[in-house]
Amino acid sequence: MSNKRGGGSIILATFLVGFMLSQMPLPQFAEWFRPEWVVMILIYWVMALPERVGLGTATAVGLVLDLIKGSPLGLNVLTLLIICYLTQILYKRLRMFPLVQQAIMVMVLVGINQLVFNWVHGLMGSRSDSLIFLLPALVSALLWPWLFVILRSLRRTFRVG
Repeated sequence: MSNKRGGGSIILATFLVGFMLSQMPLPQFAEWFRPEWVVMILIYWVMALPERVGLGTATAVGLVLDLIKGSPLGLNVLTLLIICYLTQILYKRLRMFPLVQQAIMVMVLVGINQLVFNWVHGLMGSRSDSLIFLLPALVSALLWPWLFVILRSLRRTFRVG
């Protein structure tokens, strides 16, 4: 029998850790190498529990991320809703993929997140002249197998279902 009450707190705790990791200070040269922790955690939970974590969760997490990062209100909501929707469409396939293929899909999804984020910033007048803004997608893909194993272990240990 699954522990559904405890599951919500585990999911929330993983997002809180993701928020903390996304705000952890890094040296100036390493800022472009920061993985998109919250996006990867959202992808995992939507892929693992699509009936529990969905567009509502993406909206709430996006609002919190907007407030934490000080970005225009609704920007992270928009990007996370897009990523959540695409993950919901693909979750059955993603579950079947080996970790390397999942990592490639995570790179694509985080890349879409970065492209939309950069596009909106471009509409507001601050545009990046290079494609370096896509570097977090590559770093996120490299970290995906470890994050997947950790989150799956948490899910199984606490019987989140």
